[in-house]
This record gives sequence, structure tokens and C-alpha cells, in this order.
Amino acid sequence: MVGASPTNTGSGMLEALDPEQRAAASAPRGPVCVLAGAGTGKTRTITHRIAHLIGSGHISAGQVLAVTFTARAAGEMRTRLRALGVHGAQALTFHAAARRQLRYFWPRVVGDRPWDLLDGKLRFVGQAAQRVGLGADAEILRDLATEIEWAKASLVAPDDYPIAAARVQRDTPAPTAQVAEVYRAYEEIKNSARVLDFDDLLLHTTAALEEHDEVAREFRDRYRCFVVDEYQDVTPLQQRLLDAWLGGRDDLTVVGDANQTIYSFGGASPRPLLEFTRRFPDATVVRLERDYRSTPQVVDLANSVIAAARNRPAGSRLRLIGQRPDGPDPRFAEYEDEPSEAAAVAARVRYLLNAGVAASEIAILYRVNAQSEAYERALAEMGVPYLVRGGERFFERREIRQAMAALRTATVERSTDEDLVMVVRRVLAKVGLTEQPPAGGAAKERWDALLALVEVAEELSSTVEGADMSRYVAELEQRAAAQHPPTVEGVTLASLHAAKGLEWDAVFLVGLAEGILPIQHADGDEAAVEEERRLFYVGVTRAREHLWLSWSLSRHPGGRRHRRRSRFLHGLLPEHHSAARLGRARQLRDGTAKPRCRVCGGPLLETMEIKLARCGRCPSNVDEDLLARLKEWRTGRARELRVPPFVVFTDATLVAIAEQRPVDPVGLVSISGIGPTKVERFGSDVLAVVRGERG
Repeated sequence: MVGASPTNTGSGMLEALDPEQRAAASAPRGPVCVLAGAGTGKTRTITHRIAHLIGSGHISAGQVLAVTFTARAAGEMRTRLRALGVHGAQALTFHAAARRQLRYFWPRVVGDRPWDLLDGKLRFVGQAAQRVGLGADAEILRDLATEIEWAKASLVAPDDYPIAAARVQRDTPAPTAQVAEVYRAYEEIKNSARVLDFDDLLLHTTAALEEHDEVAREFRDRYRCFVVDEYQDVTPLQQRLLDAWLGGRDDLTVVGDANQTIYSFGGASPRPLLEFTRRFPDATVVRLERDYRSTPQVVDLANSVIAAARNRPAGSRLRLIGQRPDGPDPRFAEYEDEPSEAAAVAARVRYLLNAGVAASEIAILYRVNAQSEAYERALAEMGVPYLVRGGERFFERREIRQAMAALRTATVERSTDEDLVMVVRRVLAKVGLTEQPPAGGAAKERWDALLALVEVAEELSSTVEGADMSRYVAELEQRAAAQHPPTVEGVTLASLHAAKGLEWDAVFLVGLAEGILPIQHADGDEAAVEEERRLFYVGVTRAREHLWLSWSLSRHPGGRRHRRRSRFLHGLLPEHHSAARLGRARQLRDGTAKPRCRVCGGPLLETMEIKLARCGRCPSNVDEDLLARLKEWRTGRARELRVPPFVVFTDATLVAIAEQRPVDPVGLVSISGIGPTKVERFGSDVLAVVRGERG
């Protein structure tokens, strides 16, 4: 079956796609850019595109190389292609693809035995740091390793590191000259040991293609069609490797969403995605905005989060359109301290479990890994099973290694005419898979892990005709090599970064306080704050139906309540919704309520603070582009009316509009100084400017 054409070729394959997905999947060979919002079916689209190109005879399966950024995403792509009848197309991570190519070409470009791959670089970084006199503190070594990874991903050599780090304002663990010395020593130590790190896979593969014409010719004769998923996360090094793969050709499909760029700290940049049409003027561009993942309530919140972003480039202005039936409104909650917040989240998780939501369909997401401890404790006290994403790898667990050994033995002993799922269950029964699950604890975790192997067998039986034990064990070994584990029953605990590319029925976004999200070291750097906003957006868009957003005012019970809720929640909380805002505006005008800061909730005392609905301590989030458009509109309107500009609106009022970005007349009325008369006279014009329809 290797290299076989899809079984459902032609236009029939595309009938299940929506019009935009179909346009992307059926676009002719050549450059194609798919701007795909969260939940819009990008993997479905690009796998159908690959299948359509193969089924239509444009290319053979063996000529396709599809790359993405995680082993899980690559595994999902292979599963989707297999279900479409595509066998032989390569779907790998950048590093896995480069490793295969480097291993194949190594004898030709180097000549001796291939160098081994480092599992981790900290040992060599530690030796380099001691050589430079920086000591061996574990935290500093991790930070130094991160700087080396950023530099290599950004194509920055040791000599160029100080200038490059200063240019992008890197927060370095030591003076840049010392970091450069560690970087240089690390490369010397690593090369002397004749080993490679993961970045070397990309660097050496790129060099092999750029510097050896016969290698480039052989590679380009083999691969003719390239697909890059999550293109907004590409680094300069990955882009250079992609350029080497292409060799001046343009048979390239890229898929991405600049609103989900969250890895700038590692060298990633959405620039290649946003500038794709500049490089390929004849490219086909398709926008996917129909969100099939989340309810309209979740989608509306996600749109509000990203609409508040500043300086959004044109290519990132996707507005999701929810396609699912209505669901519950997102819920917001404030707590006195972190343990109270964690206990409330655990109680709500238990409620969802009792209502029939599967534990594997619930996630608790936080900004930094250190936040997980409180939730682990709260879930354990509630008797709720959980998994910490980024912990022990599934295929390295003792019970899974035992199960794999038993399954391999059964592959030799068993005939292939038995039902695959029954055989797998019978084999796993010998290593602990009982008919009924244990009550809980570690035994239940082991049982869940073994059951997940049965579910892989069920999936394989439903997608591959005649699948037998040999095919099943090969699938497991491929997943193990790619770190693509099956789903295990348990609530997921994960950082927002680790949640990228995943989705759940219910998502709890916790710890949404200033200094945590946005994280403290981002404050004062507009680009860093906007990346934190995109990280929040990614978290929101992980939820299919239930979304809970919470924060606490102090870390410990009885502690000082010095925290403020995240600025990213402004305009999202119920008190900012239309009916409540209108009532609030009336109360303010009637003098029955004291004005409060819309960011921190503190009292507003000064006239300007009341005008902006923001105290002087809280940072401004004014949209400078919007403010300029408002001033331009005001100038024209004042000229028409033959009055001074301040008669239309004062500068302070325009700043308040540019900060609060009202979406309806009620929102305008809630801004101090804008009454019904001005709303009636100028409201439609102002709202059109806010929406970007005029200026």
C-alpha cells in the first residue's frame, strides 16, 4: 500500500468540507496560504488537500513532506491521512524530518559514523559555564540553555550574540558577553564529544542541502510538495531549512494563525506567514473563520479578547464565527486566596464529572508550572484523577513497557484471524487490565493507561481494514517514537503553552491576575504584553463548551490582598455587558454609585480618572491607531459643523473611547461625558470608526 492513492478520490472527497476549506483543499499546485483561526478545521483541510492532490494525480504520496511542530500534531496528521486512504506521505516534526534526512546523507557529507543525539544539553552547558566561571546553579544552567537554543534557532553565532540579544532586549541570566562565552564553549565541548543537539539536526541538514549540490538534487527529486502547519511559529532556522528543501520551487502550502503566536521567546515569528504573499505574489490565500470547536459563547469571548490587541497586522484580523449550538456563558470568579480558588475549581470539576463530562475532557490551565501544586492537592482531596501534562512520558511508564513486551510476544504467537480488540484485551489482562476498574489511586491510573492501549486498537480497527497484531504493535511503536500517547482518563493540568494544539469540553483558566498573566517580566514591553494576550486567547479557544475564568487576590490564606485581576479581563466580565453597563451608567449619572476603576476595581477620585474609567496606577491600553482615526474623524466633523474640535469630543473622551473600544451605544453612554444627545448625534459614526469602517 505504500504510495497508494486515496481510496475516495475526486470531488467527492471534498464534499464534507465547508466552502472555504474546499477552496483551500482544491487549490491548484503552487503557493497556498491558509489563514486558519482556532477550531476552524485546519488539519482536516490540509490533509484533504494532500489527499486531493494525490488522488487527482498531481503528485504521488511519496513526494509529499508535511511538517509541524509537535509529535502529537504530526501523529494526528498521519492518522487523518490514513483514514483518507493516503499511505506513504511523510508527516513529521521539523526535527524528526531533519533527523531522517541527516542520517541518510551523513556518510556522503561527513563520511564517518553518524554522531549521537543529545537527550539534554544541561551537562555540557554546565561544563561550559564552569569554564567561563558562572558556576553550576541549576536554574542559571536552564536559562543559559534557553539562550543557546534561542540563538541557534535565530541563526545567531556566539560572536553575534551580544548585539542580537541587545537588539531584541533579551532578559539574559548573565551579561551578554558571558552568555556568548558559554555558548562558544558549549559548542566546542559538544563538537569534541562528537554529538549533536536538536538544533544541530536542522543546522546540519540545511548545510548539507545548501553546500552539496548532489544531496540537494537527490532530495528535491524525491520531495516535490511541502506542507507546513502552525506556520506562525516558524523560527529563522526552520525557515532556512524550508527554503533549502524548496530550492526555489513554490509548491508550498502553509497554514497558520498569527493570533496564536506564543513562542517568540524561542525565536518564533509570524513574519513569514504575514509576508507570504509578498514572497509569492500569485499565492492562493484562504481564510478559515468558521469555528466548529467552541460554542458561540466561547467564540464571542475569544473574539473580544483578541479584538483588544494593539497593532494587529492585517493578516491576523480573523474573526471567528461559531458554528455550534448555544452553550453556557463563560463564568468568572474572584477568590480571597489561591487555595480557595483551587478548592472551588476542584468542586466545579467534580460537578461536571457528576453531570457526565469525562475527566479526559476537562483541563485546568495556568501560566506557569508552579501553579499546578494547589490544583493537584485540591483534586486529590476531591478524589478526582488528574494528569500533569509534561510529566512522565506515557510510553516510559512501567506498566506500558510491560504491556508492550507482552503485545510483541503475542504478535509472534497469535494468528491474525482473531478480532484485534479481543486479542489486545486478552493480552493486557495478564498485565493488569481487569474487567472492572480499581477504586482509585495509582492502581486506577495504571488501569486507565492500559485501557488507553485498547482504545488505540479500536481506533486502528475502525480505520484500517484487516488490521492485525503486527500492524497494531507497529502503530504503538511509531507513536512511542513520536511521543504521541493515547488519551488517558483524568483531568489535565497544563501550562497555557503546553495546551497549544489541544482542546477539551471544559476548560478552567486560573490565576488570571496581574503579574501572572501578563507575567510580571512582560510589563513595560508592549510586544511582550501582546504575546501574553495571545497566550490568553489560546487558552480561551481550547474550550468547546464550558469555560471558567478565575483569579485570587492573595497567594496564601490571610495574606495581603494586593493582587488585581488581569487587564485582559477588561470588557469581558458580566458587569461590562450591555444591560449591566447601562444600569451602571445610570447609577453614575444619578450619583447612586461611586465610580470604580475598570481594571482593578479601586475607587476613582480624579476627574480624569473618572473620564477614563481607570485609576492612575493602572496601565493604559489605548489603541494608538484607533485614537489617530478618531482624531481624524473629529477634525472632519468639526469642519463640517464649523465648530472647534473639542465641541464634538474632547481629547480625554477620545482617549477613553480608544481605551474602552465600545461596541454599541450602551458602551458609549457608559463613558463619562457622553450623554444621549452626543450618542444620537455622533454615536453611529464613532462606532463605525471603532469597527475600522471609517476614519
